Amino acid sequence: MTTPLVEASGLVKLYGSVQALAGLDLQVMPGEIYGLLGPNGAGKTTAIKILTGLVEPTSGWAKVAGFDPAKDPIMAKSKIGYVAENPILYESLSPRDFLEFVASIRRIDQSAANQMVTQLAKAFDMSQFFDSPIATLSMGMKQKVALIASLFHQPSVLLLDEPLNGLDARSSHIVKDLISLHAQRGGAVLFSTHIMEVAEHVCTRIGIIYRGRVISEGTFDQLRSKTGGKGETLEEVFLKLTNEEAEVADTIKALREGFYRDEIE
Repeated sequence: MTTPLVEASGLVKLYGSVQALAGLDLQVMPGEIYGLLGPNGAGKTTAIKILTGLVEPTSGWAKVAGFDPAKDPIMAKSKIGYVAENPILYESLSPRDFLEFVASIRRIDQSAANQMVTQLAKAFDMSQFFDSPIATLSMGMKQKVALIASLFHQPSVLLLDEPLNGLDARSSHIVKDLISLHAQRGGAVLFSTHIMEVAEHVCTRIGIIYRGRVISEGTFDQLRSKTGGKGETLEEVFLKLTNEEAEVADTIKALREGFYRDEIE
């Protein structure tokens, strides 16, 4: 029986009186790209931070490549490539200096690291910025540095929180291709995104997280079947499964009446 590369069971996380996760369960198998979709505040980022070991759960447990990130953080982190929603970088360093530092932490052979970093920098069209301070780079360039850092130790698990933020079309296409290649080679990807079209076309399985729980998961067709076959797009299916369709319709109606009353009349 195949063992999940990412697993969470009964994850609960409280921040004071605020419950970010309310018993979240999920599994990501080798070769799978699992898209985690949910409205703002649903718990996506908290779940990913628990899996990386950056946050400890209030209760429940998680494993990455067989290691509990709360109990064995060094081994768990060695198996993970992580991209945060907002890139976590040392902005006084240049991309070259930062990636050399990451290579030393990951214990990657320097010559092999230099070759891989050069290839990735060329692929992401950022060679000309490689010796500039990270603080001077655009959001998209910073995101590219974070992506390269997450990939070049060839982890078995990629945990990606809105990884396409700030990227141009060329770089987004490259990232999606690298994600697919990672899965084809037997790795696992947990991919948090608000971009429904990306999730629909890139992810092999999708989990809908709502109020701290995964309320439904499956392929797009499986999710659509749970709405009685209603919804032509993932966005429409998502709104039905989270019971937000009527609320969105009422909001749009109110906005039309408020801003465009004369035209409507």
